[in-house]
Amino acid sequence: MPEEAAPAEPRGWRALVLGERTTPRGREADTAVIKAIRGTRDLLPPETAVWNFVEAEVRDLFRAYNFQEIRTPIFEETQLFARSVGEETDIVGKEMYSWEDRTRRDGERAQSLTLRPENTAGVVRAYIEHKLWERGLNKLYYIGPQFRRERPQKGRYRQFYQIGAEVIGPASAGSESAARDAEILELLATLLDRLGIEDWHLQLNSIGCSADRARYNEALQEALAPLAAKMCADCQRRAMRNPLRVFDCKVPEDQPRIETLPRMSQYLDEPCRKHFEQVQEILSAVGVPFALNDRLVRGLDYYTRTAFEFTHGALGAQNAILGGGRYDGLSELLGGPKAPGIGFAIGEDRLVLALNRPAESVQRKPDVYIAPLGPGMNSEAARLARELRCHPIVAELGDESFRLKKSFETATKLGARYILIVGEKEVKSDAFALKNLESGEQVLVPRTELPPRLRS
Repeated sequence: MPEEAAPAEPRGWRALVLGERTTPRGREADTAVIKAIRGTRDLLPPETAVWNFVEAEVRDLFRAYNFQEIRTPIFEETQLFARSVGEETDIVGKEMYSWEDRTRRDGERAQSLTLRPENTAGVVRAYIEHKLWERGLNKLYYIGPQFRRERPQKGRYRQFYQIGAEVIGPASAGSESAARDAEILELLATLLDRLGIEDWHLQLNSIGCSADRARYNEALQEALAPLAAKMCADCQRRAMRNPLRVFDCKVPEDQPRIETLPRMSQYLDEPCRKHFEQVQEILSAVGVPFALNDRLVRGLDYYTRTAFEFTHGALGAQNAILGGGRYDGLSELLGGPKAPGIGFAIGEDRLVLALNRPAESVQRKPDVYIAPLGPGMNSEAARLARELRCHPIVAELGDESFRLKKSFETATKLGARYILIVGEKEVKSDAFALKNLESGEQVLVPRTELPPRLRS
């Protein structure tokens, strides 16, 4: 049988993928340097040491509060976010990265997929899909990237990182209790203190249940009717479709008008009012300071009752480090059973900014630099490094081609505490010259005594 003809290359495919351009003389490769997309960035050492420090502290603290890690896909069906976050929110309306999935099988409808702009919806989707209510109360945390088409600014990127947690489960497991709200807030206060962020402020509000918000939205629409025409275009649109979102407005000229609007606290029913009072009582009992902020609403439609934000002055006008709240009806909105929940998300990029900690203060530098001297010593140095790293000791390897002076310079530049000389004489005696680069003290140490000596 004759060979099948190769499929035709799509017109312009190479130019699109390889960055080539057509010139009168033919194709010529574009040699322009490819850089990271605007709104994204590379995290490089030693900066990543600070990120690792933060994440290690977070994992230790979550362990103390009996949270377990969950990892969800970075993209989901677009409808997940439209239904949960809200179609009238800026996130769904303006900021999501969505595309049509072209890998469907014959007869399947094309799916619209979206890079996750936040992670609560994905966690609740997993809760429903895997019937996690059978486990009772779920205390879950995540660390990972999220994606929004935002205007890049200080601490805000199109690919950004979040640390978050969710407490969700049947009401019979205690998920509806004000104690869960207070525990989350106390955990966050403890985390910020542990990281050394001292001048944080907790702002607290209750946005009530769906019935409370229906009454409040009606009052807001009435109050906004004579004001909306004088406000920004976003506020004019929100005033009719989703008046609670007016409080998201950052336009300075609109703030005096927003300040005259009715307050949510006037519309809370008795159960919501009592729940909010209990949260405040527990926070006062455990010594977590807070301030009530009647204007605080969360930017996502699924929130109910408790809403909160932690702010930090070092971040300027956009000073929120983290925020969250309760979302008692989200599971039902996504087709699951009743599952009250509360959670939060920390902008890790902004948290690291607020930390303002030099990488050198948390970066673990080499305990020892192993300097092989002379032909054939690379193998001996590698064998010794393997032994030390099992203890565990951070060891950096030199090269037998280096002169001793270069080895000392390299060890000093890396910040190693010791330099260990591996030469033919040392290998034969199985004892090695170990020099403390800070004190200058040099001693001969038998191989078996190296690990305890270096650990000390």
